[in-house]
Amino acid sequence: MSARIYSPARTAMQSGKAKTGRWVLEFDPEQPRKIDPLMGYTTSGDMKSQIRLVFDTREEAVAYAKKQGLAFRVQEPKEIKRRQISYSDNFRYDRKIPWTH
Repeated sequence: MSARIYSPARTAMQSGKAKTGRWVLEFDPEQPRKIDPLMGYTTSGDMKSQIRLVFDTREEAVAYAKKQGLAFRVQEPKEIKRRQISYSDNFRYDRKIPWTH
């Protein structure tokens, strides 16, 4: 039984940083998912795939995994690369691609 500890990124529908500073512990699937022949749903008999534990810090999540004797791996979040852009740059006279209407 192994687990993954990570900090979730913001969703595509978010513009702010809400719910992004927390750390999540999820168990790796022990069985592959199967397709139900009657309805076509994807099913799994693995009940641990439904467990999702949320912690405030990475250290709390790691301490919990060690206390429970879980094999775990920590995925560090990627750094955000933000471009500094200005609305007035759209109307500069020395643009590489001229703006026409």
